[in-house]
Amino acid sequence: MRRVAWVLLMLLATPAYAASDISGTWFGTGQPDDRSSMYIDRLRPNGDWRGEYRTCIKGKAEDMIQTGHWSLAGDMLSLSVETVGGMIAPRTDIYRMLSHDAKTQKYVSLPSNFAYTPKRMPDSFKMPGCDLVS
Repeated sequence: MRRVAWVLLMLLATPAYAASDISGTWFGTGQPDDRSSMYIDRLRPNGDWRGEYRTCIKGKAEDMIQTGHWSLAGDMLSLSVETVGGMIAPRTDIYRMLSHDAKTQKYVSLPSNFAYTPKRMPDSFKMPGCDLVS
C-alpha cells in the first residue's frame, strides 16, 4: 500500500512536460480577436523569453517585441513579461498546456481559454511577411 501511495505521489509531482522539451523557437498565427497576426516565442533553456508579434493590416506589418522569463510547473506555463516594445511593463501571462511534442504544442491562455497551436521552428527562423495571413 505504501508503495502504491509513493508511486501516485511521484506521478503527481512529475511535470507533464519537461522544461527542456519546450525550450526553442515556436511559431504560430492568430491572437484573440485577431486572426491577421502571427507570433514567434523564443523560449531559452536558461528561462529567458522573447515574444515577437506581427499584425498585418492591409498587407502592412506592425511589429512588437516583448521580453521576460518563462517557467513551467506541471502543465502551467508562465510568461513573466518585463518589457513591451522596449518599455518596462511587468505582468504575468498564464497558459495551460494541453498537448506538446517535439514539433507542435497546444495551449490555452487563462482565463480567456483562447487556444494557441504553435509549431517548432529552427532558432534561425525569422518572421514571415504579411502574405501568410493576409
